[in-house]
Amino acid sequence: MVRNKKGNKRAPSLTREYKATTQLEAEAASLNWVAALITAVVLLIGAVANRLQEGAWTQVNIYIAVVTGLLASVTFFGIKIANQWERAVVLRLGRFRCLKGPGPFFTIPIIDTVARSVDMRIRSTDFSSESTLTKDTVPVNVDAICFWMVWDAKKAILEVEDFYLAIVLSAQTALRDIIGTHQLTEMLSRREELGKKLQAMLDEKTNPWGITIQSVEIRDIILPEDLEDAMSKEAQAERERHARIILGTAETEIAEKFAQAAKQYESNPGAMHLRGMNMLFEGLKEKGSMIIVPSSALETMNLGAIGGLAAMSQTELAAREADAPAEGDVESEHDYLDESED
Repeated sequence: MVRNKKGNKRAPSLTREYKATTQLEAEAASLNWVAALITAVVLLIGAVANRLQEGAWTQVNIYIAVVTGLLASVTFFGIKIANQWERAVVLRLGRFRCLKGPGPFFTIPIIDTVARSVDMRIRSTDFSSESTLTKDTVPVNVDAICFWMVWDAKKAILEVEDFYLAIVLSAQTALRDIIGTHQLTEMLSRREELGKKLQAMLDEKTNPWGITIQSVEIRDIILPEDLEDAMSKEAQAERERHARIILGTAETEIAEKFAQAAKQYESNPGAMHLRGMNMLFEGLKEKGSMIIVPSSALETMNLGAIGGLAAMSQTELAAREADAPAEGDVESEHDYLDESED
């Protein structure tokens, strides 16, 4: 039901757009101020000729009046002007005569008629597919835009009733066919390629009409909300898996580096001893730090004796600081000196 409602809303909009386009083209072909000006000049010349012939403005010469009226009618209804981007299709007694334009041209009233003035510029038309299933049965809404132009006005007018509406409907049909033959992942990742396929399909259909499709661009692919959430979770899980793979690869590379370093230390005990001394020095620089060293390393690098000496020196220093008298305490200082002399 939702799909039918959307389709019913879309069709009137296309019809209104097509009618507006044809109406503008008809108005552009009909509004002709040059013909009206020339007609006024012809009437003025006829009036002056009648004045010279009859000698008074109130008297009318029937012959001059008839000729002036015929010339004015021919100029008013026969002179047409086409814009630079327009081509006028002229019919004589219902049969194709020629294409006119750009610029002014003359037609015989009643006998010749301008069927339509065709815009030869590149035009853009947007169209969409309403909830179409992809090859993997996923409903999507696709919005696209088509750039096209009329290269043969004769074919476009004489062989197609409403070429604008025909292009829009053909584009919608081709878009649905493209969606039905491709999976969702292909549509999301290969928009440009799908646009070229769609352009080729439309150009093959519209070329006999005198219309060429310049390009087709897919603007947006609208997915259902549930599917968007599922794809978001899938992408997040894929990123997490990729991160874990990178972390495992880093751990493997670190282990290989440690193995290479162990071989270097194994063949060079002096380097191992210096490395242990450096580690111990770095640890003792921080106050209150505790270092846990394997017993094998202590025996190999004699770190136990070194660590004991370092700890003994720190303990003795702390004891001296504790036994020293505070500043300003004179009696305690004298007592301390007496005890030291004894």
